[in-house]
Amino acid sequence: MKKQLLAAIFTIAGASLIAQTPRLSLYEEFTGETCPPCAATNPGLNALLAQPQNTANCVAIKWQVPIPSAPTNTWSLYQTNKVEINWRYATYGYGINSAPSGRMDGQLPTVFGASSAHPATLNSGVIATAQSYTSAFSITLNRTWDPTYSSINVAINITATAPFTSTGNLIFRLVMVEKFIQFATQPGTNGETTFEDVAIKSFPSIQAGTPMLSTWTVGQTQTINLNCPVPSYCRDKGEIAFVGFIQDDGNKKVAQAVRADKDPIPNDAKALSATASYINCGNSVTPDINIKNNGPTAITAMTITPFLGANAGPVTTWNGSLPAGQTTLVQMNPITSTVNGGQNAVLNITAVSGIDGNLANNTTNTNFYLANTYVGNYVTEGFLTSTFPPAGWGFENADGGSSWARVTNAGGYALSNNSAKYNFYANNNIGDADELFMPPFSMVGAITPSLQFDLAYAQYDATTDDQLEVFVSDDCGNNWTSVFNAMGAALATAPPTGNGSPAYVPATAAEWTTIYLDLSNFNTSNLLVKFRATSDYGNNMYIDNVNLVQSGTVGFNSVKSNVGVDLYPNPAQNQASVKITAPNAAAASISVVNVLGQVVVSKKANLSAGTNLIQLNTAELANGVYNVIIEAENANTVKKLTVSH
Repeated sequence: MKKQLLAAIFTIAGASLIAQTPRLSLYEEFTGETCPPCAATNPGLNALLAQPQNTANCVAIKWQVPIPSAPTNTWSLYQTNKVEINWRYATYGYGINSAPSGRMDGQLPTVFGASSAHPATLNSGVIATAQSYTSAFSITLNRTWDPTYSSINVAINITATAPFTSTGNLIFRLVMVEKFIQFATQPGTNGETTFEDVAIKSFPSIQAGTPMLSTWTVGQTQTINLNCPVPSYCRDKGEIAFVGFIQDDGNKKVAQAVRADKDPIPNDAKALSATASYINCGNSVTPDINIKNNGPTAITAMTITPFLGANAGPVTTWNGSLPAGQTTLVQMNPITSTVNGGQNAVLNITAVSGIDGNLANNTTNTNFYLANTYVGNYVTEGFLTSTFPPAGWGFENADGGSSWARVTNAGGYALSNNSAKYNFYANNNIGDADELFMPPFSMVGAITPSLQFDLAYAQYDATTDDQLEVFVSDDCGNNWTSVFNAMGAALATAPPTGNGSPAYVPATAAEWTTIYLDLSNFNTSNLLVKFRATSDYGNNMYIDNVNLVQSGTVGFNSVKSNVGVDLYPNPAQNQASVKITAPNAAAASISVVNVLGQVVVSKKANLSAGTNLIQLNTAELANGVYNVIIEAENANTVKKLTVSH
């Protein structure tokens, strides 16, 4: 009986020596900052991964791939780490050719029960199935900050709990991730501003990793010590975590994963956001800044300095007691500026209880618009310079997503390559309204004040109702009057592009129209004008050659009359002919107006019933685009004329 009991004990002990280890699964998502489906998928994926049962079973890494295209901003998540990202998604052998896409433990998630590689098909059951396979390895990972909080020392201990032989090179890879990133404005073009578990750097690199032996016996160990400098583009040191994993490069399978979570930094003030009244009539604005104590000890003092460009504004000093994890709203001292239009104030926190070990998260910014000088004569804008918004202009983008931007691939009537575009095509935040403000303007003494601009827009399909409105205000934005409102088919200047087609770009002059708006009721010294675009996730809209003028004959809404008008040759050199077909005898006036709203040619004519031919001398006109305005029969017709000598 004793011999049988002793044999049973040896059997149990021997089995424990080769017992494998529970697995922590690795989920890798390949997502993109210019990928609209990624922006739609990631909130749900993040919520799934955050569920407690899934956090215990799985750790995630998000690779920001250049699919369908690479973001142009150099500070984007892809651009700052593109060498590693390119290798991981394109070279390593995962076969990633679409985004979003996922791999579970180096394999297609379908191996564990998902219906596809798309992250939307991942669920708790798939994660649990992947985790249920035991591993031949156990891993411990410990991290410690260096005294200056500029690098992190990571100690990894690997132990084999069962025999193991790899099919190819066996590699331990260590990836530094930022657990949570919040951008004020999108780094790409898909409207995504919130990111989680983002791979920002690997050590020593994702390509090389740390080599391991290909054959392991029970109890065999390996110790790895790595010093991991924090990259300069890290947004928040307090959000840094690590994901380590053992991978067989022969079959791409991940044998085991391990995590090391975030580690707080003492005296860490985090600038969460800043807000200010957007429209400010005068030369000052008073912003608020929302600050979180991101460290483990109370903050008792700090200073906040605003910057307009390179110029520092008045410092705001805060004293009190801000407990760990709590937030406070600090009202800044007023910032003054003599510059008109949209501006950006950068607010920087310093002297946090003497020193702050995490300066990367101490800065935030806010946009505002100052109307301190109302310009006269005219405003003319063809978006020819690279600055956007142009000097004196401003735009408000509340959600930080797709909005107004300057483009260099389309211009009014195909006569230039520059215009302002609103990106309805990428703005999936339906109902999102973004506003583009013109410089503050004085209309005092105007004879026929007016606004005109060129417009091009195509619906995505017949059901999309993107909208453009134009408003004016003479009381500093307290009240606005609508002077133009069109949406959907009424806004369109070209046919719908068709479901699945690329983003709309006007290719011909025929796809443009000119809008003329009468502002004769606004003879005021303090006029504000704004364009409001409201997204229905349709297709792109372009405006160009925006002119706000005090005088001339352009002060009317464009109304079709029963007078037929043809203009030729166009382009013209020394002379152009205006052919007018009138149903009745009538008086008419013909005006040629330049881009500044100035009348450069004016003629009166008595039309007879039928066809009339009127000659315009263009020999003395400068090369460029002009509006030819024909007023007859109590209505108006406008034609574009190009002069090219």
